[in-house]
Amino acid sequence: MTKPASIKLDELRFSYPGGTEMRFDLAINPGEKVAVMGPSGSGKSTLLNLVAGFEEPHGGRIAIDGRDVTALPPDQRPVSMVFQENNLFSHLTVAQNVGLGRSPSLRLSAEDEHEITSALERTGLGDKGKRLPAALAGGERQRVALARVLVRNRPVLLLDEPLASLGPALREEMLALINTLHEERMMTIMMATHAPEDAAALTDRLVHVSDGRIAGVGSTQDYLGGRGSEAFRDYLGKNRS
Repeated sequence: MTKPASIKLDELRFSYPGGTEMRFDLAINPGEKVAVMGPSGSGKSTLLNLVAGFEEPHGGRIAIDGRDVTALPPDQRPVSMVFQENNLFSHLTVAQNVGLGRSPSLRLSAEDEHEITSALERTGLGDKGKRLPAALAGGERQRVALARVLVRNRPVLLLDEPLASLGPALREEMLALINTLHEERMMTIMMATHAPEDAAALTDRLVHVSDGRIAGVGSTQDYLGGRGSEAFRDYLGKNRS
């Protein structure tokens, strides 16, 4: 089992051209499951992209498991990321899309092939390895993305609104699968979401992001139970309307 990793953002600064500077200070414990919530445009996805290495900060430091990864490219960070749009390649089969998690060139060893087969079975896709993504339902495409997480075997999992396009039954199914993977792998999870029910089902702690800042951190139960800040309660009320 992969050793769970801590995440620490220390005076992290970032801005898009012409935009307001964002500043993030945050500490996440090894193996924690954390929801990142806030209005659209508040910086939730940017925060995850900075941790993953898809955006480069203008200052500050990112440490994962105590190691400074600020200057490392995404493929050298101990991180896997699942996006709302799954990030699958339409011309590759399901098995090949999963195989990218082992080798970007798809030069796969016998051990790699075994891990891919195992991950597909584990995510309920054992009979779909030769299909193209277009032949899959939305929930199945998300399962492909999670199977790729399994073969990567990284200690940090970032989820950027991965369930937003799914119906209620599929959302519950995917949340249950992510919870099971967490129990097995003890990954540290950060999930950006607008859905209080997803945060409640998966996470223990909640990070409120507003205007490019960490506006508050507390237990998910407290925040969703009306014991967060007034700004978060306002956001939650608008989000539910």
